[in-house]
Formats: sequence, structure tokens, C-alpha cells
Amino acid sequence: MSSLPILRIAFVAFAYLVGMLQSAELIGRMIGRDPRREGSRNPGASNMYRIAGRNAAAITLTLDVLKAFVPALIAHLSFGIGWGLATGAAAVIGHIFPAIRGFRGGKGVATFGGMALALWPVVAMVTFLVWMTTLKITHRSSVASLIGVTATVIGVALSGFEPPIVGGAAAVGALIIIKHESNIRRLISGDELSVNHPSVPEDSA
Repeated sequence: MSSLPILRIAFVAFAYLVGMLQSAELIGRMIGRDPRREGSRNPGASNMYRIAGRNAAAITLTLDVLKAFVPALIAHLSFGIGWGLATGAAAVIGHIFPAIRGFRGGKGVATFGGMALALWPVVAMVTFLVWMTTLKITHRSSVASLIGVTATVIGVALSGFEPPIVGGAAAVGALIIIKHESNIRRLISGDELSVNHPSVPEDSA
């Protein structure tokens, strides 16, 4: 029993390491594209869609979701939802601030979605529909991501989870929103272009 806290902490640390794996870069190497140098230069699914098409983006998105979903789900089932949240958050932070890449990673939306799916599946499925609908209407992944993340936090709050869980979800959501600061400025100025535009500067994965 005395080793259990160490195991939990080790699992959180492992989730951070998994989060650091940039799916876009791995897929990019396989198909001869470099998301760090092309498009918006952000290692996320949106940029992969921009530079390599739908299939590359779908694979990137799936991997980014899974790298939080799997650790968070295992921790949730093994240690409880609090440790599931800590583990999922570690994967998101690893994606956003990867130590092996100078703490410069993606924006964490897909990874946050994976964490949400593991911990709050009903909320995650509803907010995924919100994200898809917003993207279809606005054609701007940043708008869809900001609304989707906000809707997830609101959904967790309205679902009756304990305050520490709601607070943790809000903290991770706030971090992702802060990472979209440049997108928000462009939205305010009217410079945020459509995700399908060939010179789009924004990215939200």
C-alpha cells in the first residue's frame, strides 16, 4: 500500500512524457511534410489538414486524442477520477509544453478532448457536436476550439461533479484558452481567416 502514491505520481509523470510526443511531427516525417516549417508552423491536426490533407489530419487528431484518453481512463478506473484528471492534465501539459522541444508544442485542444472523453464521456460527446457545428458554421478552428473547450468546462460544472474536479477542468481549459491568445487577437481585429484559406495563420490543435 505504501507504494501506491508513488505509482500514481509515476503514472502522472508518464502521461506527461506521452503528451510530449507530437503526433503531427511523427505523421509528417512519414509523408515527407514538416508541420513545424509549413502552414501555421503549429504541430496540430488543423495544420496537418492545411499542409497534408484530410487523412493526415484525421490520424494526427486521433493520436492526439488517444495520448490523453488512454492514460486518463486507466488512472480514472484504477485510482479514481481525481487522479484521472491529474493524469489527463499532465498529458495536455506535455502536448502544450514539451520539455524535449523547448516547451513549444501544440495548443492542446484534441488532447483535452481525449481527457474529457475518458472522464466525462457524455459531456465530451455533446461538446464534440458543439465543436463540429461551430467549425462548420464559422470555418475557423480557433472559434470552434474556444467554444468547445468552454462548453466542456460548463458541462462538467452542470453535471454535478465535485468542486475540485470542476476547478481542475476549468484550469486546464483556461490554459488552452490562454494558448489561443494570438488567435483571439486576430479574431478581434478581423484577421483570423478560414481554416481552408491557403494562407491561414491560425491553428488550434
